[in-house]
Amino acid sequence: MAKALTVKGLERIEKQPNPEARQEIPDGLLVGLYLVRQPSGAMSWAVRYRYAGQPRKLTLGPYPAIELEAARDLGRKALRAAAEGRDPAREKQDAKADAQRQAAEEIRGKRDLFENVAREFIERYAKPRAQKKGRPDAWKETARILGLKASPDNPDELIEEGGEFIPNWRGRKIQEITKRDVVERLEKIADRAPIMANRALAAVRKLMNWAVARDILAASPCAGVAAPSPEKSRDRILTDDELRLAWKAADADGWPFGPIVKLLILTGQRESEVAGMCRSEVDQTARLWTLAGQRTKNGEPHEVPLPDAALEIIASQPQVGKKGFLFSVDGERPVTAFSRAKDRIDAAIAAAKSGQPIPHWIFHDLRRTVVSGMARLGIPLPVIEKCINHKSGTFRGIVGVYQRHSFADEKRTALAAWASHVESVVSGKQPANVIDLQAARGVKP
Repeated sequence: MAKALTVKGLERIEKQPNPEARQEIPDGLLVGLYLVRQPSGAMSWAVRYRYAGQPRKLTLGPYPAIELEAARDLGRKALRAAAEGRDPAREKQDAKADAQRQAAEEIRGKRDLFENVAREFIERYAKPRAQKKGRPDAWKETARILGLKASPDNPDELIEEGGEFIPNWRGRKIQEITKRDVVERLEKIADRAPIMANRALAAVRKLMNWAVARDILAASPCAGVAAPSPEKSRDRILTDDELRLAWKAADADGWPFGPIVKLLILTGQRESEVAGMCRSEVDQTARLWTLAGQRTKNGEPHEVPLPDAALEIIASQPQVGKKGFLFSVDGERPVTAFSRAKDRIDAAIAAAKSGQPIPHWIFHDLRRTVVSGMARLGIPLPVIEKCINHKSGTFRGIVGVYQRHSFADEKRTALAAWASHVESVVSGKQPANVIDLQAARGVKP
């Protein structure tokens, strides 16, 4: 008959060399209780019993974390449960599964809080998409509207600050946000800032659509929500005199935003495309700037024939860092502080006009000015659209599928004609009659 285990006996066993094979040492005081000793030296407690006519084993836990008396107490409870017709091993498994399920639900519940979904949306979708599009800071405005920003101490970490949604929906599961919640929040924003309400809708709609795609939501609460405020499409076009002032102000502003503004005027491309220009994209010999699809708004590759003035600007830029960005302060990423540059250029323009600023304009108006200016030169709309990589009715639908003419020659002639016009505007002289405008109009001689 097995002897009752004792504390000293357990200490002696613990000091013995590790066994070659697994051992089970019975406790003579509580029949069914065993000390299990592994070849590794690890020891634990187990109870053997019968349930439904079958032998069963319940592991109680490790020794010495569970001391002898505690093991006997747990063993008695297990044996009592077996005597009552229950299976303590199964009950332990079920309890463990319930605990895991509850823990998972708690984690999922925290993960589904609106502020945490918003954070995940920025990290997993907005940031990578901005990087892919060549606009690495484009996510910041969406994050700001939601209520997030990069930490001043660690730019890779998001912190909560301000915003239109997180301060009002913090602590709520995103599944609990209803269409009425969205509408009421937008109405409150519109009461103080009508256009911002539209931007807020765009930001939260992107978030909700992303959550639907990830199966976090079954349906978006933004579905069917109309923009709270009417918006008028911008139609600001700089006059030739304003264009001259903007060019000269850019010249005075210097690197890096001065050359950027000049290239915006000469090429009509988007701010992010020009600011993100890399040397590897420019072929000086072919006089061509090639943008990959991930660098353009419509996701399609785009070739920009470069006039002489643009080539001279590009060739004169300093080398900063090893990544090849033409306009980068740290060599790691393109410049982004356009608002401060715009303030400086506006101040320079006002100074040139005896303190009188020109009517409000934004950098994107330069793109519209280029389009309008080309049209004034008689360049046909299809060529203009190809120059700025824009798709309207001319190239949509079936026309876009089957129209594969690159318009390379027409684009080069059109941009050269526009550059000549800009030169004449800036210098105040009539352009030299060296541009074949018939070619720019697509007319064969």
